[in-house]
Amino acid sequence: MLLRLLNKTEEAVISLLLVAMTLLVFLEVILRFVFNTGLTWGQEATLYLSAWFVLFGVSYGLKVGAHIGVDAFVRLFPPLGQRLISVLAILLSLGYCGLFIYGAWIYLGKMHRIGIELEDIPVQIWIARSILLVGLVFLSIRLLLLLWSVVTGKATGFNKSDEADESLHLAEEIKREEARA
Repeated sequence: MLLRLLNKTEEAVISLLLVAMTLLVFLEVILRFVFNTGLTWGQEATLYLSAWFVLFGVSYGLKVGAHIGVDAFVRLFPPLGQRLISVLAILLSLGYCGLFIYGAWIYLGKMHRIGIELEDIPVQIWIARSILLVGLVFLSIRLLLLLWSVVTGKATGFNKSDEADESLHLAEEIKREEARA
């Protein structure tokens, strides 16, 4: 149930951010090139929307296997070796996330105490930049779920995109279609 809530939250937030960012950029283009004006806060809002989109997207990308993996070396090992290397990689990734979460917590705390606002939007910086903490917590949860899958034998490693394999399949498909024509 909690995992389903995490999935739905990520998907909803990513969708909303993408729509908001697209509409804002479209509005800015229309205002600038048609009416020779613009929004004073448009660029800053787009910057923060894209940052939120990317940091939510990292976690979601891990879930759906959208990240590119460089695993030529790892594939040389048997499944148990692949799992052990994956456990090590996940633990190192969790350590990296932990350092960033700790740093984000300290940074956001200081920004909260200082009370600085964004340059063009009346929102405190710690709120706008809280995605540092939120995004890395979401990524850590995804990494912990992956670690559990690898440890229990449900996976041998990261679920990743294999662009080379996809390109080879696409090339084979094109050759078959050309041979039929």
